Amino acid sequence: MSSGAFAAVQLKGEYDVDRLLAELHDLERTQWAAQRTYGESLEPGEATVLDWRVLPLRSPEGSDERTDPGGLGLVGYAGTSWLARAPYMASILAALPTELRAVRLMSLGAGAEVDEHRDVPYGLPAGWVRLHIPLVTNDKAVLTVGGEDHTWQPGTLWFGDFSRPHSVRNEGTERRVHMVIDAYVNHDLLELFPAEFRDRVRWSDVLLNRPELPLDATELPSFACEFALPEAFLYGESEELAAADDQHTADAVSVSEDRAGRIRVDGERLVLDVDGEPRAGLVHLGEGEFRAMGWTAERTLKIEPTGVGGPRVRLRMRWGSRMEEVVRAATPLAG
Repeated sequence: MSSGAFAAVQLKGEYDVDRLLAELHDLERTQWAAQRTYGESLEPGEATVLDWRVLPLRSPEGSDERTDPGGLGLVGYAGTSWLARAPYMASILAALPTELRAVRLMSLGAGAEVDEHRDVPYGLPAGWVRLHIPLVTNDKAVLTVGGEDHTWQPGTLWFGDFSRPHSVRNEGTERRVHMVIDAYVNHDLLELFPAEFRDRVRWSDVLLNRPELPLDATELPSFACEFALPEAFLYGESEELAAADDQHTADAVSVSEDRAGRIRVDGERLVLDVDGEPRAGLVHLGEGEFRAMGWTAERTLKIEPTGVGGPRVRLRMRWGSRMEEVVRAATPLAG
């Protein structure tokens, strides 16, 4: 594991609990939504945990309604109207030395629990981490991650390796409220981790955030193309992508497991369509390689408009130093 034996560590940063609670009190004048998940259609699913409430502070396009962490999509992340009402919380987030994705206040009621699960893909090898700032807790509100029990104190900043199995239970008589922050991994963020953690990191397995390298509008049409897109690239893990490629090569019938992929110019950016529907804006990382908006370089598309054998798309999935790659022939879109 890139984080050695550490399932969780406290980071540099302590915050004024009274100010946090004052803003929490103001925000609680609204009705928090039940935590829900979103599938491919982006239609909300059913809440699965009794009294597991969420108020989004940052979300896709700053939506006040999105309680999920989001995913690859057509819009970036922005502060919600709730964050505008919480200037101290906003200042804490602005001071974190990296780009942020979703930020949510998550409240687990007395007597509620979240069953063991893993957050995939999260962690240093995936290029983003999930941080916590507790606001309200009690001694019987316990997070278990990697087999270790934790009750973090209000006003502190924590990293948990939530790619490991973890669960939460609140056997106390009052709720547990944490600010949950999804943050991209970069050198400055890693400086907040304790030295003993950094000393045990396997640095070849850390996927650092790569900044966008914008393309000139005149370059965009050269990347427009159609190709067979493995479904595993959208929703699977790297092992599933490798298996999809093996099937594609061995048996043409398995091409039915692919989706119709198309990269087209939309104004001043490129967009990935799946089965004729817009699915993700593309962010250029350099050398014709792109990640989806709302995602990291954990999965990318490298588009090669010219070369031996004609145009092609390299679909890549990473986990630290490990990478799986599928190559698909591409057909340029008529200009």
